[in-house]
Amino acid sequence: MEVLLGTFPPLSFLNSSAFSHKTPPTIKLASGVLARKLNVSHVRGSCINSDGPIVNSPNSIDFDRENGDFRYNGDNMDWEVELLEELDPLGFQPPKKKKKQMKSKLLDDAEGMDWCLRARKVALRSIEARGFASTEEDLFSVKKKKKHKKKKKKILESKDNGVNKKSDVIEEDLEFDSDEDLELDMDLDLLDSLAIKDSNDLSKSVRMMGGGMFEQRKEKTMEEFIHRLSQFSGPSDRKKEVNLNRAIIEAQTADEALEVISDMILAVGKGLSPSPLSPLNIATALHRIAKNMDKVLMMKSHRLAFARRREMSMLIGIAMTALPECSAQGISNIAWALSKIGGDQLYLSEMDRVAEVTLTKIEELNSQNVANMAGAFASMQHSASDLFSELAKRASDIVHTFQEQELAQVLWAFASLNEPPDLLLESLDNVYKDASQITCYLSEQTLSSNQESTVGVSSELESDGALECPVLKFNRNQLGNIAWSYAVFGQVDRSFFSHIWRTISYFEKESISEQHRNDIMFASQLCLVHYCLKREYSHLRLSLSVDLEEKTILAGKTKRFNQKTTSSFQKEVARLLVSTGHEWIREYVFDAYTLDAVIVDKKVALEIDGPTHFSRNTGIPLGHTVLKRRYITAAGWKVVSLSHQEWEELQGEVEQLNYLREILKYHID
Repeated sequence: MEVLLGTFPPLSFLNSSAFSHKTPPTIKLASGVLARKLNVSHVRGSCINSDGPIVNSPNSIDFDRENGDFRYNGDNMDWEVELLEELDPLGFQPPKKKKKQMKSKLLDDAEGMDWCLRARKVALRSIEARGFASTEEDLFSVKKKKKHKKKKKKILESKDNGVNKKSDVIEEDLEFDSDEDLELDMDLDLLDSLAIKDSNDLSKSVRMMGGGMFEQRKEKTMEEFIHRLSQFSGPSDRKKEVNLNRAIIEAQTADEALEVISDMILAVGKGLSPSPLSPLNIATALHRIAKNMDKVLMMKSHRLAFARRREMSMLIGIAMTALPECSAQGISNIAWALSKIGGDQLYLSEMDRVAEVTLTKIEELNSQNVANMAGAFASMQHSASDLFSELAKRASDIVHTFQEQELAQVLWAFASLNEPPDLLLESLDNVYKDASQITCYLSEQTLSSNQESTVGVSSELESDGALECPVLKFNRNQLGNIAWSYAVFGQVDRSFFSHIWRTISYFEKESISEQHRNDIMFASQLCLVHYCLKREYSHLRLSLSVDLEEKTILAGKTKRFNQKTTSSFQKEVARLLVSTGHEWIREYVFDAYTLDAVIVDKKVALEIDGPTHFSRNTGIPLGHTVLKRRYITAAGWKVVSLSHQEWEELQGEVEQLNYLREILKYHID
C-alpha cells in the first residue's frame, strides 16, 4: 500500500491566507487519508502539488478493494461540500453566480467562528470516521441534466416611471439546464441590474409611486362614496315618494322604520331610478325612528347599539348629504332625531354640519323649528354659539307665535348651554307686559282631560271674549323650567320673570309628593331659584309662601330622584387631598347644593367637575355649573374648580398632588 501511495505526488493543503480573495474557497479536512475506507481524496479547492504548478481539482481518488487499484471519482465529495453549504445541487443558483461566488480572507477567518459551521464539520468527521460516507453521498447527490451552452443578449430599457436611466446592455455566455432555469436566470439578471442603480433614486421613486398609488386609491374611494350617495338624490317619482313616506309613517317600531328605508336604499343602490329617497323621506325616516324609540322608552344603551348598525350609519350619511336640500322643518326634525338616538355620545360632526346648514336657512325657521333645534343641541350638550346667537334673533322676531312648550324649551336650551338670549328676553318683556297674560293650569290631570281650569286671567279680558294681547297658559313643569332658566341667566329682575314667579304661587295648595318624579324635578328647580332670590336678589322681595317653601325644600332634599353618585375621578382626587395637609370634608351640604370637598374654617370649596359639567365639543361650563358656582361665591365661599380635562393631562400622583397644592395655595394662604 505504501508503494502505491508513493507513486502519487504528495498533496499538501495550503492555508486560506496563502491565496488571494479571488481564489475559490477551500475546505480543510481533519484527516488527509481516510481510515477504514482507505481512500485518498481532497476537497474541491485550491491544492498544490509539491512537484508541479498549482492546480484546481474538483476531483477525488478512491481505492477500489476489489480491483486493487485507484478509481477516479469527480463527484464523490459533493455531498460533503453541500453539507457545508458550498454547492447548489438543485440548480437554483445560476452558473454565472457559481463562478463569481468567492470568499475574501475576512470571510474565511470569520468562518471558523461560526458555531453552526463548526458543528457541521464535526459531524462530517464523525460520518467519515464511521464509514457512512457512501450513504450520505446517496442522500445528497443529485442527478444533473446534461448541460449545453447558450448565448443570451439582454437589454434593459428604462420606462417612464419617474426614474430616467440609460439602457444597460449585458452580453454573457451562460449555461442553462432547462427552460425553467432560463426564466429564473433572467429574473436574477434583472434583479442584479436593478441593484446596480442608485439606491437613493430607487427608494425615492418607490415612495413617489407608492404615495401616488395610495392617493389615487383614496380619491377613487371618495369618488365612489360620493357617487353612491348622489344616487339617493336628484329626480324622483312623486308616487313612489308618497308610498315610501306612508310606509315609513305606518312603521310601529324603530326596526320596522329602519327596514323600510334601508330596503329602499338598497334598491336605489342597485339601480332603481328615479329615486324615491327625497330629503323629506330621509328626514321622516329619522324622525319616525326616534319617535318610536321614545314610545317604548328604549334604554340609552340600546339606542347607542341601534345607532351603530350599518343601515343606520348609511341613513345618517345620506341625511347629511341631503341636508342642504331639506326644508327648515326637515332640518329641525333631523336634529331632534339625532339627539334622541345618539344622545350626548354620538354625532359630534353631524351636529356641526346641522348648525352650519341651519345658519343658511335661519329666516325660514318657525317657532317649532327654533324650539326643536335649540332643544336638540342642549340635550346633546353641544355648543354652537353662532347658531344660538341667530336663533335668539329669530326667536325675538317671532316671539308672539311661540306656544307655551316651545317657549319653555327654548329658554331651557339657552340656559343649559349658558348661551345669552338677551334679544329674546327683551322681546318677552315687551310683548307680555301685563301679568294677566301669564296663566297656568292647576294640575296635569286637568290638562290631559281638556277640562281646563286656569288662573291669573282678569275678568275684564274674559268678558271681552277676545284677547288683544297673546296669553300663555303654562303647566307646572314649564313654569319651573322658565324660572330656573332666568336664574341661570341672572335675569330674575325682568318683568316677564316676575309674572312667572307670581304665577307659581298658585300651586301652594297642590301637594308635592316625594313618590313622583315630576314633583321632585319641579320642587328641585323651584328650590334652587328660591335660594338664588334670597341670596342674590333679596332686594326684589320675590319669595315663596311659607307653606310652598317648606314643601319645596323638603322635596328638593329627597334622595329618591336626586341620588348623588361619586365618580372615580372624585374618589381619586379626594384620596390625594389628605396629603395636602388640610382637614377636608367631603360631600358637604350647603343650602340646596352639595359641595364636593370643603375646608369649613377657611370657607374653601373644591368643585371636582366631570364631563357632565362641560360642553362636549368646546369644554365651556354648562348652565347648572355656572349657577352653582355663582351662588356659592355669593355666599362667601372661595370656589376652586378642578376639571377632568386638566386632571387627565397630569402624569402620576406626584404631579397631581403638586397641581392640587398649586391651585389651592392662593385661596388657602
